[in-house]
Amino acid sequence: MFATAVVALIFTRLGLVSARTANLAIVMETIVFLFGGILGTLHHLYWTGTPTSVIAVGAVFSALEVVPLALIGLEGWKNYQRTRAAPWVAAYRWPILFFIAVGFWNTVGAGLLGFAINPPASLYYVQGLNLTPAHGHAALFGVYGMLGIGLMLFCLRGLYPRALHADRLLAPAFWGLNIGLAMMVFMSLLPAGIYQAWHSVTTGLWYARSPAIVHSGVMETLVWLRVPGDVVFALGAMALALYALKLLRRPPQPVAVPAAAPQGAD
Repeated sequence: MFATAVVALIFTRLGLVSARTANLAIVMETIVFLFGGILGTLHHLYWTGTPTSVIAVGAVFSALEVVPLALIGLEGWKNYQRTRAAPWVAAYRWPILFFIAVGFWNTVGAGLLGFAINPPASLYYVQGLNLTPAHGHAALFGVYGMLGIGLMLFCLRGLYPRALHADRLLAPAFWGLNIGLAMMVFMSLLPAGIYQAWHSVTTGLWYARSPAIVHSGVMETLVWLRVPGDVVFALGAMALALYALKLLRRPPQPVAVPAAAPQGAD
């Protein structure tokens, strides 16, 4: 709900999302949070004797939580493409793209990968295997990491004149962080989780977590395949840190936020 509200507020201020769409998304998220927030956590209670029907309800409400933010991100991206030639878009391009990345990883990490492990049938076989950290990496950094970076960049745009911003560093930062995260998840964690899940289904969860599987040649190869994603991610983080350090060496000089784009785009 927090992520949806923040992204909706900033996208509305920038004219990328209409006030009607923002209000609708926040109301939807609030309804899911207030009426389904507790229900959405029930899929975590698999090994506590919770009935299957209760866990199924938890899986459904947990999946619903990602819908409003995904809609905000989709509309923001569509309107960004329409108005990218406007002067104010050039100044706020990278904060906007980080906020759009929030919507993307919310859909992929929290939505697809989260729901893949939430239903009772999945939890029985994959609880605690590498499918869980695949979901965790994509959902946690993909949503809240990208959100925090986007907010930081948005605030820095208002504190320092545009001429002081080394925007050339933000391209490798954005793509390094996003591509590196994708490589971590889809080259290492997700394949490892699927490999373990196969053995859990065919033999048993105990076997999928045993040294015979965890230290097998396939798993060790998949662990090493994590390194390329880590390297790309680290390069992106270094580019972002360098951008911030170069900027923060100068005293802040508050500047006016550009007027929002016309509100006619839906």
